[in-house]
Amino acid sequence: MQSNEALVSMEVEAVPSEPSSASASLPPKPIFEPLKAHEMSDGRVQFRKVSVRPHRYSPLKKVWMDIYTPVYEQMKIDIHMNLKGRKVELKTRADTPDVSNLQKCSDFVQAFMLGFDVIDAIALLRMDELYVESFEIKDVKTLRGEHLSRAIGRLSGKGGKTKFAIENATKTRIVIADTKIHILGSFANIKVARDSLCSLILGSPAGKVYSKLRAVTARLAERF
Repeated sequence: MQSNEALVSMEVEAVPSEPSSASASLPPKPIFEPLKAHEMSDGRVQFRKVSVRPHRYSPLKKVWMDIYTPVYEQMKIDIHMNLKGRKVELKTRADTPDVSNLQKCSDFVQAFMLGFDVIDAIALLRMDELYVESFEIKDVKTLRGEHLSRAIGRLSGKGGKTKFAIENATKTRIVIADTKIHILGSFANIKVARDSLCSLILGSPAGKVYSKLRAVTARLAERF
């Protein structure tokens, strides 16, 4: 009895499954061309506006062509200065290759307004993993009067020595504008630079920060 059941099960397993006629009669998959930037927004023009602070108006006039050329010719984004509203206005064109170019150009102009040099800020157009992070000294520790002045002095160092040392070690760029601090770099490098700056604000001596910075950057170099 058991042998008969085994023979039946073997016969059932040996029967090949017939291919379904539905899968054989399916039409070929359509091939669509990628949408262009102006087609993604149904042909609508997208805008960005970046405010120009009074103290950045003169520097902007001096380097306007250095900002205009990469934005207009390479990123294919229209840019012009609204003199009445004191704003830099950006908008997409029909030949803009990618929608993200508009945001990249906006970040580039905004970085210049925060105080970064054009040659440093232009990296935002060419690399996707760069960011600008901003914070204030009062976010780390509430300081007033001379204590605040000494904290700003510790961040810069004599002749900017401390700031340059942190920039070179972490491959970032730092702008110290009164009590506001702006850092341009990759996510991991910004974190290392921010930790070093926070230690200085809290009162750590520069020598101790340097030694810790060397150890952290050595670990980062091994990891990457």
